Amino acid sequence: MPQYLMSVWHDDDYDTGFDTPDAQRQLAKVSALNEEMMGVGAWVFGGGLRPASSATVVRAAGSEVSMIDGPYAETKEQMGGFWVIEAADLDAALQWAAKATVACEQPVEVRPFESE
Repeated sequence: MPQYLMSVWHDDDYDTGFDTPDAQRQLAKVSALNEEMMGVGAWVFGGGLRPASSATVVRAAGSEVSMIDGPYAETKEQMGGFWVIEAADLDAALQWAAKATVACEQPVEVRPFESE
């Protein structure tokens, strides 16, 4: 079955704390969605990410490898979490993404994995 990446996009300075009522509400909705996806076999893997400011970029230039702090891309929005799901087709993946954007209250991008 095809796999899709559903990535969640946040403003660059998003909060990763879960102590606010809004965060608790979103966490409950996302947990319920995860359970739904697991129940039908669509859920492969998912997770939340720390802000892009916690990233390290590792880059090869010939035989030299450099590492620098910070995000690779300087943008207003950054990926803050993701799911890898299995769905029959893009339409089915988009139905999961519609549920995901409601649950996490953020934009969700859907991209298919390359097939072998």
